[in-house]
Amino acid sequence: MADKTVDRGPWTGCAVMFLQSLCSSVNLISLYKDEQRKFIVFKVIKLTLTDSAGGLGGYDILKVHDADPFLGVEVKFVDVAACQQFLESYSSGTVCQCFSQHACRLLALPQEFMVETRLKASTNTLDNDLDNLELCLQYIHLSQPARLRDEEIDYLEQQLQCQALRPAAQSVVITQEEPLVPSNCFKFQNKVFEDRMLNQTDVQSFSNGVGRQWKHVGRALGKSCRALKGPAIDNLAYEYEREGLYEQAYQLLSRFIQAEGREAKLSRLVKALEDCKLTSLAENILDIQPQE
Repeated sequence: MADKTVDRGPWTGCAVMFLQSLCSSVNLISLYKDEQRKFIVFKVIKLTLTDSAGGLGGYDILKVHDADPFLGVEVKFVDVAACQQFLESYSSGTVCQCFSQHACRLLALPQEFMVETRLKASTNTLDNDLDNLELCLQYIHLSQPARLRDEEIDYLEQQLQCQALRPAAQSVVITQEEPLVPSNCFKFQNKVFEDRMLNQTDVQSFSNGVGRQWKHVGRALGKSCRALKGPAIDNLAYEYEREGLYEQAYQLLSRFIQAEGREAKLSRLVKALEDCKLTSLAENILDIQPQE
């Protein structure tokens, strides 16, 4: 992994992120080509990059284009730290998660909406080298942008700035947007909770309460966690069958934490529980007292 303190000089590089909807009823290319929704799709992309690169600075969107069946987003990085943080977020699945969450909220898409992504720098497909982020940084640095920012992107950026400066009372409401939640927090049942890494108490509460639904939660977590994709869930069920449901659930969440590290956040578990209609277990983990 690249050392953020080493390279203090000018640093630029270019990468293209390709996005494809895994929901048959949603076509990202069609949404972006729709003049009524183009701006909202761009805002989803911008929010996703802001979340995953650690802020508004350090990168510049150059072009959004049709790369059927993918929607291509060409990004110029001008800060190695922002690029590294983006790669870490991409590798952990956070980019997919952020894009899906923002798209569901701003475009009123189905809650099961998820995306498939690919990341390229010139002819190099970075998805093949995500275990070596330093190499990915080198590929991006060697891939210098061949164009200036597209005029359409200039216009969309201006729209975004105008919307940010516009007084709330005069805003034209296109979609039902919720108040912004701090990046270190998440919402559950209209309440804001501070996000944090999962701990041993969370694992025990989950294992005690999830019962036979642990597989469903595992597959929900697996949408953004490589370690839980494919046959991983069934392998856990087989390996710990004799130890019972508690141990199977315990090993599931332990594997998630081991694979995701600092990105094994409380918000991701709560979202998975919501997706599986296990809100009471989420309330228990969040220590929400039942209303009398």
